[in-house]
Amino acid sequence: MKSTKPKPARRAKPASKKARAPRPAVKHILRLFVAGATARSRHAILRVRELCAVELKDLCELEVIDIYQQPALARENQIVATPTLIVEFPPPMRRFIGNLANITGLFVELDLVTKGKIAL
Repeated sequence: MKSTKPKPARRAKPASKKARAPRPAVKHILRLFVAGATARSRHAILRVRELCAVELKDLCELEVIDIYQQPALARENQIVATPTLIVEFPPPMRRFIGNLANITGLFVELDLVTKGKIAL
C-alpha cells in the first residue's frame, strides 16, 4: 500500500545566490576604426584597450584599423565617422561612433553593468 504522506515542499534558492552566479565567459570581438595618428584616435585606442584589459580580461580580441591605410575596409564596413567601434561578437553587431571618453553606454551594450554598477 502506498503511503499518503505529503511530499516535502522544495525551497527556492535565495535571490542573492542567483545574482552572484558567474556569467558564462564570452569572447568579445571588437574592431576599432580610426583616422590616422590624431589625438582623438590615440585616445579612442587607449580607452578601448583599457576596456579590454580591465573589464574583459583575456576575453577580448581587438583589431585597430586606420582608414587612411586601409580604405577598402572602411568602405566595406560603411564607416562614415571616426572613431567607430564595431562589436562583432557576441551578436547582435553593434556600432559606437564618436568620442569614447564616456563608455557607460558601451558597458551597458557589452552587458558589463549589473544593477547600475560595473561588473568587475
